[in-house]
Amino acid sequence: MNQSFYGLLLLIFLVAPPVAHFMESHMVIHMHMQMPMLVIAGMLMARFFQKRFPTFFEKWNSNGIPGILLFVIIVVYWMLPRTMDEALTTNSVEVFKFISLPFLAGVSLRDSWKKLSSLGKNIIIIGFTVLFIGLGWLYIWSPVQLCNNYLIIEQVTLGWGFLLTAIGMIVYLGYNFFIDPSAYE
Repeated sequence: MNQSFYGLLLLIFLVAPPVAHFMESHMVIHMHMQMPMLVIAGMLMARFFQKRFPTFFEKWNSNGIPGILLFVIIVVYWMLPRTMDEALTTNSVEVFKFISLPFLAGVSLRDSWKKLSSLGKNIIIIGFTVLFIGLGWLYIWSPVQLCNNYLIIEQVTLGWGFLLTAIGMIVYLGYNFFIDPSAYE
């Protein structure tokens, strides 16, 4: 079996109502587990679409920049507190989540990442590091409840998750800069 099949199985698993309900019942699991797993499912399925529509990807995303921009727009959209709330209360928004993260973000990321230069990849990682620090700060120190469907303690836990992820990205960037400078060529 190929990885596209595994990506489809992962997507079906994540869409299954008991799994989706469990993952959406905890804010940190919703944001830091379900959403990345949906992107991973799309990345696994991307090879199928790349083989099926090679001229589309070569014409539309020849240098990787349009695809990575689409990935960034979709992922940033899903990091907004209001969007997470609407995914829980509005069925059409939840359906959009299960379509946009794997098929728009995941497929685009897989097709674009190998086409970007090392500098371009590091710029994306730096951008997400800064975004995660900002979101961590927002979720931890916000004086109000940002998501109506989650408790404030879950909001704070999510914020710490963002900060820890940002620290991991800083360690990765530091490694690339000090230990493996070829990543910046």
